[in-house]
Amino acid sequence: MQKYDLLITGGTVATPGGLVAADVAVTDGRIAALGDVGANAAEVFDARGLHILPGAIDTQVHFREPGHEAKEDLATGSAAAALGGITAGFEMPNTSPSTLTAADLDDKLARAHGRAWVDHAFFVGAAAANVDNLAALECRPGCSGVKVFMGSSTGSLLVEDDATLLRVLAAGARRMAVHAEDEARLRARRSLVDDNAAAGAALHPEWRDAETARLATARVLRLARQAGRRVHVLHVSTGDEMPLLAENKDLATVEVTPQHLTLSAPECYERLGTLAQMNPPIRDAGHRAALWRAVADGVVDVIGSDHAPHLLSEKAKPYPASPSGMPGVQTLLPLMLDHLAAGRLSLARLVDLTSAGPARVYGIAGKGRVAVGYDADFSIVDLEARREIGKDWLASRCGWSPFEGMTVTGWPQATVVRGRMVMREGELLGTPAGRPVRFQETLARDGAIPRLER
Repeated sequence: MQKYDLLITGGTVATPGGLVAADVAVTDGRIAALGDVGANAAEVFDARGLHILPGAIDTQVHFREPGHEAKEDLATGSAAAALGGITAGFEMPNTSPSTLTAADLDDKLARAHGRAWVDHAFFVGAAAANVDNLAALECRPGCSGVKVFMGSSTGSLLVEDDATLLRVLAAGARRMAVHAEDEARLRARRSLVDDNAAAGAALHPEWRDAETARLATARVLRLARQAGRRVHVLHVSTGDEMPLLAENKDLATVEVTPQHLTLSAPECYERLGTLAQMNPPIRDAGHRAALWRAVADGVVDVIGSDHAPHLLSEKAKPYPASPSGMPGVQTLLPLMLDHLAAGRLSLARLVDLTSAGPARVYGIAGKGRVAVGYDADFSIVDLEARREIGKDWLASRCGWSPFEGMTVTGWPQATVVRGRMVMREGELLGTPAGRPVRFQETLARDGAIPRLER
């Protein structure tokens, strides 16, 4: 009888063909068998009453290292991911220094080695200074691609004019991630904030209004079409953008966040104040309903957390001195499982948005489905469990969540990364052993995929 490294028994498995009652056997970090395996294993996990989902992949996190480790670092951020059922995370380039060069990328990969609990990749930021190097940078191992900020960000990571944006779009071939807010309109409307600061964070969606997002999305779609470049528009927050994106699905993929699907203005600003402040803003219930329609219609490809922690002392500054962003990697899956329980989406759609979709959009190699030969990444969840998102559960160094105190239905019970159980029943296990995520396009360019003889 064959002996496996790990055997997960008795659970309901979300396979590409649907839900099946099956055992899952793992050898050397990959799925070796599905079905009535009937084998021995070095480790056995009893998943009776649980669902075994493909490992959830959060393709937008800010783990703040280097430069802002007081808020978060790669160890604490990835621990939060693992506790929330996330098996891989893509980290954004607006650290200090920004991730602009091969040396910057290599430094982040070195920092993650032996400290990251989940698999990981890092974006390179686009800036006027590194346009000529972007095509080479996006091909480096461990790089998830290029990220461009069309609205205000950290340091030199702002590409607001069409000429530079077109150069960035023409400088490479992989799908490019875009933060789409129109910087000129933000500057023109800044007086709304400066003249009425006493109104607080409730002004945030007025200043960074829906037209600010729509203008930028329309611009990047037009320029991407001109350059022949695929784009992934991040944290889409308005109903106004969705028709444009639906008309350009051959070119553009779409991310929304759990925050924009869960919170709405003005209630969130009345209750949370600056803790609800993020870019682009949480908007009214009409925009939230439009996002859910786009999820139902298949326009949305990915759920990403935009995990962007800040200290409570920073958030306590009066608006607009308060920074934008909130933690979210640990709550992504619980929130989406709660929406599943409420009937807002199906389990198949949830799996597509959190695992198969990210793999498809970014060309991730060997992840995104429960199938023989794929990495043994699993988010094992209890769809019926009711839990409160409590402060003592949160692992992010910032120490808070806008969803603290919320009771949800559906909870991650175990996180498995390449066959290693890294979280079980709310406890981290072993030592951090996350590895860089591999990508199909970069593997092919590096010659890592052997050519078949004709």
